[in-house]
Amino acid sequence: TIYMFCALALVCDDYFVPSLEKLCERLQLSEDVAGATFMAAGSSAPELFTSIIGVFITKGDVGVGTIVGSAVFNILCIIGVCGFFAGQAVKLSHWALLRDSTYYTFSITALIVFIYDEEVCWWESLILILMYAIYILIMKFNGRAHRYFARRKKGSVNLSNGLTGSTDLEDNVTCDATAVLLKKANFHCTPSVLMVDELLCAYPHQLSFSEAGMRIMITSHFSPRTRLTMASRMLINERQRLINTSETRVNRITNGDSDSAARAQGRRGLENGMGGGEGEDGDSGPSVPFKIPAGAGNKLKWITMWPLSLLLFFTVPNCAKRRWERWFMVSFFTATIWIAGLSYIMVWMVTVIGFTLGIPDVIMGITFLAAGTSVPDCMASLIVARQGLGDMAISNSIGSNVFDILVGLGLPWTVQTLCIDYGSTIHLNSRGLIFSVGLLLASVFVTVLGVHLNKWTLDWRLGLACIILYAIFLCISILIEFNVFVFVNLPMCRDIH
Repeated sequence: TIYMFCALALVCDDYFVPSLEKLCERLQLSEDVAGATFMAAGSSAPELFTSIIGVFITKGDVGVGTIVGSAVFNILCIIGVCGFFAGQAVKLSHWALLRDSTYYTFSITALIVFIYDEEVCWWESLILILMYAIYILIMKFNGRAHRYFARRKKGSVNLSNGLTGSTDLEDNVTCDATAVLLKKANFHCTPSVLMVDELLCAYPHQLSFSEAGMRIMITSHFSPRTRLTMASRMLINERQRLINTSETRVNRITNGDSDSAARAQGRRGLENGMGGGEGEDGDSGPSVPFKIPAGAGNKLKWITMWPLSLLLFFTVPNCAKRRWERWFMVSFFTATIWIAGLSYIMVWMVTVIGFTLGIPDVIMGITFLAAGTSVPDCMASLIVARQGLGDMAISNSIGSNVFDILVGLGLPWTVQTLCIDYGSTIHLNSRGLIFSVGLLLASVFVTVLGVHLNKWTLDWRLGLACIILYAIFLCISILIEFNVFVFVNLPMCRDIH
C-alpha cells in the first residue's frame, strides 16, 4: 500500500501535472483560473479517484472518509509540520488565508447539511459543483478584489490617522514584482518574497527565460497554488545549480577540466533540474530509469521505484521534455489511466486490510489513506516554509481542500445520481461521518483563531498546537466510528465456517 502511495505521487508529479500545465498553456487560461481548475485536479487526483472508486465500485464510505481525513490533514498537520520544523517565525498575510478559509467554511457547511440525513440526492450534489464554479469566478477576480479591499483598508487607516498623502499600503501591495525583478529593492516588501529573492541574489547568475518567469510568478499577483509551485521549483533549481557548480569545480581541480567544460556542465545541471527549464531531453529526473542518482537516499529511492519508473517511461510520454511537448493530451489520458489503476489497487488493499483487522472503511480513509495521499504535499509545503514562504504553503493547503470537498465528492455523486441512475440517491453507510465533518469545520475555526491569536505568525508554538489538535481529531473520530460515544456503525459481517 505504501508503494502505491509513492507510485501515485510519481505519476502525478512527473507526468500528470506537466500535461495539465501544457493544457492550460494551450487553452490560454489565466494563472488564477488554471490553479483553481486543472492544477487543483493535478494535486488532488488521488483523492478524486479514490472518491470515484468509493462511489462506483466499492459502494462504501472510503472515498468520503479519505477526503475528510485528507482535509483535516492538510489544515492541521501540514500547518503544524511547517510551523514546527520551519526553524523560523514566518509572518502570514490576511487576505489569502481569510479568503480560502471563508469559502471553505461555506463548503463544509453545505456538506454537513447535505449528508445530515445520510443520503445525497442529485440536486445536492449539483449544488456542490455550482459552488466550485463560483469559487473559480472568485479566483478569476481575486486580484481586483484584493486591490479593492486594500484601498478600503488604506482609506480607513488614513481617515483614522488624519493622513491623506500616504502611499505605504500601495507600495506593500505592488512592490513584490519590483523586488523580484531588481536585485536590490528599496521598498518595504513582504518578507516572504524578499527571503527567496535574497537567497537567489546571494549567488548571482544569468537567468534563463524560464527562471525569470518563475521569479515573477512567486509574487502576490498570482494564486497561492501557482506561487507555491514556482517557489518550490526555484528553490530546487537553485539548489541543483549550486550542487552542480561545486561538483564541476571539484572535477576541474582533480581532472584539470577547462573552464568552458565546467560552465557547460553547470548549464546542463540547471536546465535538467526539476523546473523543467529550457534544456533538451537530458536523461535526468526522478522518472528516468537509466541514470543512477547521487546520494545513498536517492539511490535507494531509485532502486525501489525502478520497476514503475521503467513502465511509466515507456507508456507515458513526458511532455515536460521538448520532444514530447505536442503529445500532452496523450500524456494526460495515459497518466489518468495509471492514476485510476493505482488508486483502485490502493483502495482494494486498504479495504482488504480493514476487513481483515475489523476496521471500518471510514477509519481507514480518515487515517491511512488521507495521510498517504497528502504526505507529498506536506513535504513540498515544508520545503517552501523553510525558505520563509509559510504564507504560500498554508494558503495552498487550505485552498486545495475546496477542490476536494466540492469536486472530489460532488462530481462522482452528480454522475451517479444524474447520468448513470437518474433520480437515485447516494447512501452513506456510516452515521459517524457527520461528526467527522463537524470536527473538520471546527478545525478550520480553531486554526484561523490560532493564527489570529498568534499575531498572524507561523512558528513552532502554532505548529505544535496544530499537531496536537490533529492527534485529538484522529482519536475522537476513531472512537466515534467504533461506537464508543454513540452508536453509529453496525458490527462488520464475518464469515462463519
